[in-house]
Amino acid sequence: MSSFIRISKETKRKLETRKQEGESFDDLLNRLARTEKDVEEMAGFAGEGIGEHVRRKREELNESLEERKERLD
Repeated sequence: MSSFIRISKETKRKLETRKQEGESFDDLLNRLARTEKDVEEMAGFAGEGIGEHVRRKREELNESLEERKERLD
């Protein structure tokens, strides 16, 4: 189902400069309309803060590296 919106020539020109190669206007507007929550959900860590997610992943990586080091010793 399609919808139409009216925009000025100036607004269209500005949007065209923001489009990425191969991106439709629908894709562009969808990308621009994303919220922080949308981005967090796409990244797989909705419900927890980005900082907490990064901290937890860093700990997991450090533990993994420590285990590998111990196996080599």
